[in-house]
Amino acid sequence: MDRLRLGINVDHVATIRNARGGDNPDPVRAALAAEAAGADGITAHLREDRRHIRDADMAAIREAVSIPLNFEMAATDEMARIARATRPHAVCLVPEKREERTTEGGLKVAGDANRLTDYVAPLAEMGARVSLFVAPDPRQIEAAARVGAAVVELHTGTYCDAVAAGELQVAADELTRLTEAARLAAEAGLEVHAGHGITYDSVGPLAAIPQIVELNIGHFLIGEAVFRGLDGAIVEMRRRMDLARDVVA
Repeated sequence: MDRLRLGINVDHVATIRNARGGDNPDPVRAALAAEAAGADGITAHLREDRRHIRDADMAAIREAVSIPLNFEMAATDEMARIARATRPHAVCLVPEKREERTTEGGLKVAGDANRLTDYVAPLAEMGARVSLFVAPDPRQIEAAARVGAAVVELHTGTYCDAVAAGELQVAADELTRLTEAARLAAEAGLEVHAGHGITYDSVGPLAAIPQIVELNIGHFLIGEAVFRGLDGAIVEMRRRMDLARDVVA
């Protein structure tokens, strides 16, 4: 199989910065360090409440890095305006609730197809690869293809949580769902990414799914950077991803 791409989400570098105020640690510096460590792309989520990444961070990251920037955002008019100004390589539309700690579940594309079709089209026309963050649900994947997305990113949180809790049957069942969803998405002409909650313990079976071409990983690696440094944390994740691909090649 082809080499799996690794996108690094730098949101929680900004979370640490914002906890105290000021400029440190700088998510732009983290993005540059991730690029130097071999990341294939940078992901940042500009939330409506600006709880971590800020508008200025998006512009600065876009200017600083030479690898693709994946702009995660809610499907709102405000975020579309900012995306047009930032002109990232990719836009990933995610559900967003003010009270949530992190993104919960995937977009309900099937129930919002008309609006999302109109929303996706101008983003694609400006040159962004538009991705929809969805649960491994055939209805949502089929709807994503209908609304004109180029990519789906499969929500891996249920699988990763089950791995962390030692719930082996739940993990196995969810991995089956993810595997089937990736196959269905690829057959529909969608590029397949995956992300949410991925750790060293859960990455291998995900990396071995042949249709997945990119994993986006953030919170775990920012936490692991406390102990290994960001470059060391990324290099180890990259090693495990590559090993998983070699095993099934």
